[in-house]
Amino acid sequence: MMKRSGQADLPLHPGKVPAWLYERMAKMARAITEAIVEDYGKEEFLRRISDPYWFQALGSVLGMDWHSSGITTSVMAALKKAINPVSHELGLYVCGGRGSYSLRTPDELLQYSGRTGLDGESLVRCSRLSAKIDNTAIQDGFQIYLHTFIVSDSGNWSVIQQGMNGPIGMARRYHWHSASLRSFVEEPHTSIVGENLGKILNLTDPEAAETRKGILQITHESPYKMIDEIRLMVLPTHHDVSYRDVDLKRLGAVLAIAYERKFKEFEDLLLLDGLGPKTLRSLTLVSEVIHGTPTRFNDPARFSFAHGGKDGKPFPVQTSVYDETLQYLRHAIDRAKLGIYDRQRAVRGLVPLLYKLEKNFIPNMEHYQKYIDKENQESPEFGGMTTAGIPGRKKHKKRTEPREKQLSLFS
Repeated sequence: MMKRSGQADLPLHPGKVPAWLYERMAKMARAITEAIVEDYGKEEFLRRISDPYWFQALGSVLGMDWHSSGITTSVMAALKKAINPVSHELGLYVCGGRGSYSLRTPDELLQYSGRTGLDGESLVRCSRLSAKIDNTAIQDGFQIYLHTFIVSDSGNWSVIQQGMNGPIGMARRYHWHSASLRSFVEEPHTSIVGENLGKILNLTDPEAAETRKGILQITHESPYKMIDEIRLMVLPTHHDVSYRDVDLKRLGAVLAIAYERKFKEFEDLLLLDGLGPKTLRSLTLVSEVIHGTPTRFNDPARFSFAHGGKDGKPFPVQTSVYDETLQYLRHAIDRAKLGIYDRQRAVRGLVPLLYKLEKNFIPNMEHYQKYIDKENQESPEFGGMTTAGIPGRKKHKKRTEPREKQLSLFS
C-alpha cells in the first residue's frame, strides 16, 4: 500500500555541483538524518522526505540553488553517500539515482533485502510501479530520468523521482511514501501542491477503471477523464531570492536570534552563546529542518539563508559558516550517543524559541535587500564560494565572527 505525497515543478538549471560543496552536503545530510532518526525515528524521516516543501528546504540548507531542478539529483546523491555507509545504524538505505544509476535500483533493493530479511521482490515491484505510474500512467509531458528508492529495515519506503520537459525548460519531482492508502492505481495523491497548469492525462483517475485493468503491464491507452483540480508546487524561474519568496516574519525572527541573542532566559541555549551570529543563523535554520513542524516549510527559499546558494543567491555559500555549523551539529550528535544531551537540547531549543519570537515580530521589508547586500559584501571573509569560484575575493586575512551584540536589520 502507498500514498502519493507530493509533486513539485522546478526550472531546469545547468551546471554541476562543485566538489567543495558536494563533500559538505554529504556530511551535513548525514548529520541531519542522524538527528531526525535519533529524535523522531526512521519512519519520520521517510515521511518528511516525501513532503516536497521539506525536501526543498533541506536542499536549500545544504547550499543548493533554492528553486532549481538540481536540488533533486544532488540532494539524493548526497543522501545516498551519507546514509548507506551507516545504514545498519540508521535502519535506512538509498537505492537508485539518475540515469543509468536508476536501473540499478532492483539489484540494490534485493541486496539490501538479503541483509535485512525483507521481501525484496515486493520492494522491486513497488519501485517499478511508482516509476511506471509517474512516467506512463500519468501522461503530463515529463519523462522520468531520476528514480531513487529509500527503504527502512522495517520495509517502509519513500520514492523520489524526477521527470524532464525540455521544451518548457522545467523538471517535475514526484514524491511517494508507503502508508495505508488503498491502491497504487486509484487516486494515490494526498497532496499535490501549487496551481492548476492545465489538462493532463491521468490513468489513476477513478473513472479510468476500465483502462486500468491492465495496469500491472502499464498500458498506453488514453484515460477517460482528466483531473480538473490539481495543485502543484511550482517554483519561479527567477534566480534571486525575492522578499516575495520568503516569510519575512520567520526570517526576521531567525536573525533576531542570531544578531540580538534573544535566548538568555533559556538555560540550555547558553551553550550556543560562543557561536558567531552567522553560524547561529545557520544552526537555527538547520534545527528547524530537523525539528520543525510540517507547516514550517511552505517558503523553502528562506532556508537558503542558512549558508547561501551555489549560484550566489541570496549570497555565496559561506563555507566557514557551513563548516562551523556542521562541526557543532556533529559534536551534538556524537555526545548524545554517549548519553550527553546538552548540545542536542540546545539545538532543539532553537525551534520553540523561534516560534515564540515570531508571535510579536514585525519585520522591516525595506531592510531585506540591505541585509542581502551586507551578506554578499561580507561573504568573502567567510569563505564565500559559488560554482564560478570565489567572487570578490579579498587578500587580507579571514576574520572570525564578532562576538558582540549586533543590531538586526529586521528589528
